[in-house]
Amino acid sequence: MPKAPPKVLLGVTGSIAAYKAAELARLMQKKGWDVWVVMSACATQYIGPLTFRALTGHPVAHGSFAEMEQETYTHLGLSEGAAAMVVAPCSAQTLARLANGFADDVLSCAALSLEAPLLVAPAMNTRMWRNPAVQENVAALKGRGATIIPPGKGELACGDVGEGRLGDLEGIVRAVERRIAAG
Repeated sequence: MPKAPPKVLLGVTGSIAAYKAAELARLMQKKGWDVWVVMSACATQYIGPLTFRALTGHPVAHGSFAEMEQETYTHLGLSEGAAAMVVAPCSAQTLARLANGFADDVLSCAALSLEAPLLVAPAMNTRMWRNPAVQENVAALKGRGATIIPPGKGELACGDVGEGRLGDLEGIVRAVERRIAAG
């Protein structure tokens, strides 16, 4: 009997870089992974769940539990059997939720119930990224074993130049691949 492909959760949050998550989903599928997407409510303002459903062939959980369709999997079902979860892009808001163990939406609940590696790829304005509160949240997640994929440097959507862009997509895939291989 052939081995099932690794299940990878892709968390997408409210960042202008959310549109890049569609390409990230494709790159992960090319690795042979079974990609499931979970979105924050804010992420749906940048890219629609239908895009990810079309790309992955799976229903997309998003927003709060009250907003979920009945046939959409619960937060426990999403994380069950996952080989890894990567949140890319990860907004400052979601970074704070994850660092502080909040469970107020489907994405944060899926991360909280995860028994596999968590990878986080922050994307935000340079000033936000450098804020001590954000850096404390990053340190808290690292301290709990999460892999932080550092943001890239360059021109941001707002026109500022600096650190804060979503990291290179191929680099994100390689980081997930390393964590899956490590078990």
